[in-house]
Amino acid sequence: MGLFLSRKLANILISFYWKKVKIAGVQIEEMVSLASRTGRHLQRYDKGCRQVVGCIPYRYRKNSTSDGVAAEGELEVLLISSQKGNAMMFPKGGWETDESMEEAALRETIEEAGVKGEVQKSLGHWRYKSKSQGTYHDGFMFPLLVNEQLESWPEKNFRQRNWVSASEAKDICQHGWMKEALEVLVSRETCMKVEATGA
Repeated sequence: MGLFLSRKLANILISFYWKKVKIAGVQIEEMVSLASRTGRHLQRYDKGCRQVVGCIPYRYRKNSTSDGVAAEGELEVLLISSQKGNAMMFPKGGWETDESMEEAALRETIEEAGVKGEVQKSLGHWRYKSKSQGTYHDGFMFPLLVNEQLESWPEKNFRQRNWVSASEAKDICQHGWMKEALEVLVSRETCMKVEATGA
């Protein structure tokens, strides 16, 4: 009698995960499985609109002060190329039925951009028309404060990634709805800095 796996378990096994292994006192990050999810059998739809989630990966460039102390610098965001061309965008993909919106956003970001971090409060919801399919999608975007950039990731051979300033990203990003999400992020981060400094 064969062993049958549930669809959810099969997707978990297909999806990649990371494992820490301690060898001779040194931690080595070992990729156990390196594969992006494929297919649309678990894809979420709402009134015919595909549900898409993504992240704007960001960090603050470290600047050195005159006395050599590291100081928080300019906001940088990570853009990736499309799989089939040179168009630049933020990582995004289908939200599936076996995961939360935030889990899907993080999974897509790891698969497409090779970064990990903290998924933060939603930037909003946009309805947009897919250029490749001609159908409408609901897009949800989240900021992701990056704490780790991977050397190997599932779509490394298909995509380029590039850290740029927020103003450069507004010029380069190919999707209007993603540019609007970036404006929300920049505004939110600016307000938080002003509150923190009391200015």
